[in-house]
Amino acid sequence: MAEWPINDAASKVYPLYSRANVGEIFPDPISPLNASAGFQHNLEPGWRDAFVNCRVWDHDLYDAAVDKNILPAFGSYLYINMSLMRLFGVRVPGMSAEAVDLQYFGDMPGIPSYESERRDFDTNSEHEAAAGAWLVEEVIGATDLNEFDADRKAVNAIRAERPDMTTLTDQQLRERITSFDYILRPLFQHHIEASLKSGVGLGAVAQAAAAVGRPELALNLVSGIGDVDSAIPSTRLWALSRIAQAPAVAAAFDAGIDGLHQRLVGDNDPVVAQFTAALNEFLNDWDFRGPAEWEVRAATWGVKPELALATIDRMRHVADNEAPETKNGDRVAEREAASSVIREILAGDPEATAQFEATLAAAALWLRGRERARTTAAMVIHEIRLPALELGRRGVAAGVLDTPEQIFMLFADELDDYLTDAARFTEVVRDRERSYLALFDYEPPFVVAGEVPALDTWQRRSNKTSTALTPGETITGVSGCSGLVKGRARVLTSPDDPSALEPGEILVAPITDPSWTPLFVAASAVVVNVGAPFSHAAIVSRELGIPCVVSATDATTRIPDGARIEVDGTTGTVTVLTEA
Repeated sequence: MAEWPINDAASKVYPLYSRANVGEIFPDPISPLNASAGFQHNLEPGWRDAFVNCRVWDHDLYDAAVDKNILPAFGSYLYINMSLMRLFGVRVPGMSAEAVDLQYFGDMPGIPSYESERRDFDTNSEHEAAAGAWLVEEVIGATDLNEFDADRKAVNAIRAERPDMTTLTDQQLRERITSFDYILRPLFQHHIEASLKSGVGLGAVAQAAAAVGRPELALNLVSGIGDVDSAIPSTRLWALSRIAQAPAVAAAFDAGIDGLHQRLVGDNDPVVAQFTAALNEFLNDWDFRGPAEWEVRAATWGVKPELALATIDRMRHVADNEAPETKNGDRVAEREAASSVIREILAGDPEATAQFEATLAAAALWLRGRERARTTAAMVIHEIRLPALELGRRGVAAGVLDTPEQIFMLFADELDDYLTDAARFTEVVRDRERSYLALFDYEPPFVVAGEVPALDTWQRRSNKTSTALTPGETITGVSGCSGLVKGRARVLTSPDDPSALEPGEILVAPITDPSWTPLFVAASAVVVNVGAPFSHAAIVSRELGIPCVVSATDATTRIPDGARIEVDGTTGTVTVLTEA
């Protein structure tokens, strides 16, 4: 049996690891099945391919002494190898290790410097020249997302041809669970390539703004770009929330979220039927979206519609003038104004103007590409989730599993033996599940440098204490989206219960993934503990048009829930104005 909890070996050659960025999509420990058949199993080789395809090095650069060079799990929590990310920055012209740190770490204290780990082979003129050609040809010179659109078309075909899981045999379900490597590895490769290109684009925009003496315009230049997949569900949910204001639909919501989907389906009122039809169409399109959606064990909107309905419940109380399209329109105007300022400064230099325009277009293109690839991969992860859940339901019916979710406690190489003698695994998955759920209380170190601290030395979330800010005190983070807002702080540690967020309140969260996005519509601003201008919270805030501060260390424990606060997205500061 594979080691559980999962503790992959750390590289001695590339010793720096971080929870930055990966913590957005994996705030929780990874399940055994997802590590061995889904996300980690496919992203690690896809990421290796991406680096090589960006021409920064060849496959022989990777450390042969460890299985997971880029995406190991320590205590079943996933980490990104930041040594390799820094090396990417060193070898791409115009980038640097420090620029990568800013994009991924944000403003986190105690990060070892790049100089402390520099290797003799880091600088490589041949690969730097190749990376420079990649930068010109495939980043700045790109004009479309045709490859990503082709990926989406292929995945939509898989979804359209999805069989009824209840009609498949146990063996067919088992085979389907592990049948998507052929597409997931290249999908993840494309996602990582888009992420790397997006980071280069954001860095180039920041350099362009700084070069003309207007560094404060950098984020405005990449706000309100439109066609960002992570923001699309918010617009769809907003439309549903307007229908939900109708008296008959509102009455159904007022009766409570529990059992609401069933009540809506059974209601013959024509307006309710209209809402239910639109809801089901939405769920059909976005069934894969949900908290930690790249974790196959996670409940998504399709598996648990109440998650989407709870968000609609909050949105229906939000005034029409807070529509995502309206806020986005404001950001579009800001972006165009910022662009005009720099164009005026560069007016006498045609070459610099052309470089600025190409850089601006590339930054927007690859921000879209990153979110598109991310969403497409999440769609396929859902195709692993569904047969596994059906197999789990059958295990419950047979009396060998306590819940369908226990199926995710198996490793992929145990599935065949499970089908042969499922009862042999009853106590195995029970023990693993107890251990798995206990891991949620461990707070993984944000950075691992060299040796991985033993799990029993990790801080426990249940024991963590922080000194709350008092009126007049401030947390300083990093600007994610400009703007100034005052409002009531609402501290949420999970997007599972959006009913806790009242319209106009300021969302304070540990970190966000795409399932949090609809909450941004009701919020007047967003503050997160960790993150950088490249992180999900910042990208979506810029798209939806609300101030955002990332890398506000311990904001969820230091900002009192219900306190009145001021968020200055331009300076990256959060100030407590009055007590809760």
